[in-house]
Amino acid sequence: MYVKTSVRKTKNGEVRYLQLAHNEWDAAKGRSVPRVIYGLGREDELDKDAVRRLVASLSRLLEPGEGTAVPGEGLEFAESRPYGGAYVLDRLWQRLGIATILAGLASSGRGRPRDAAAAERALFGLVANRALAPSSKLAAAEWMSRDVHIDGLGEVSDDACYRAMDWLHDVRGELEKQVYFQVADLLKLLARVAENRTGQAWPAMRRELQRISLGTFTGPAGTFRQRTDIPKTARDLLTALDIDVPRKIHELTTPAA
Repeated sequence: MYVKTSVRKTKNGEVRYLQLAHNEWDAAKGRSVPRVIYGLGREDELDKDAVRRLVASLSRLLEPGEGTAVPGEGLEFAESRPYGGAYVLDRLWQRLGIATILAGLASSGRGRPRDAAAAERALFGLVANRALAPSSKLAAAEWMSRDVHIDGLGEVSDDACYRAMDWLHDVRGELEKQVYFQVADLLKLLARVAENRTGQAWPAMRRELQRISLGTFTGPAGTFRQRTDIPKTARDLLTALDIDVPRKIHELTTPAA
């Protein structure tokens, strides 16, 4: 369960709406889709007292010490985004050496991107989108910017996605060649791990991993992101895939002096 943010454009600008939602598997579409449980209304008109009462009520269901640690006074919950699926895909992306190969291809050759690191993250975001919530490139940019947390990736425009895809088209042949020679044996290993150790197909794994979210909290002392507790089923998948559990406190920033 998480807080979903949607943006609507009006003649006076953009309006952000908040919704309490969770992901459900849609067999007809072959992917998980968000199901809105409750509409919290406009972000700028949020009844924060009601949110505090809800948080306090839910906290009573937990054992002492199990609640989210909220250091400092005046700290406010900002948002929550699914994280687990993108985290696992990113670790596999790094393990396969794709990021390193793309960095090498970006250092020479035609169509070099102005920001190789940003292009690599945009390409990974597009891959993650196809695996977790397939959509058009325009919708993918919105998904990456609003509906998921991907390490090293912030706001993404549809133009950035198209530029990254153009560059990928230019280097596709060499990329496929280098990936194959570097990870042919590793691909077999990963397939064996997925089949023998997890015994689950990707849709089932995705459903469990997407239960891991990152919550953003802001206050006078700064902003930090904290992941939710990891369900045993998702933790077992990480263990089977030999992927470290993501750290509890993900990012911590303090106001500029």
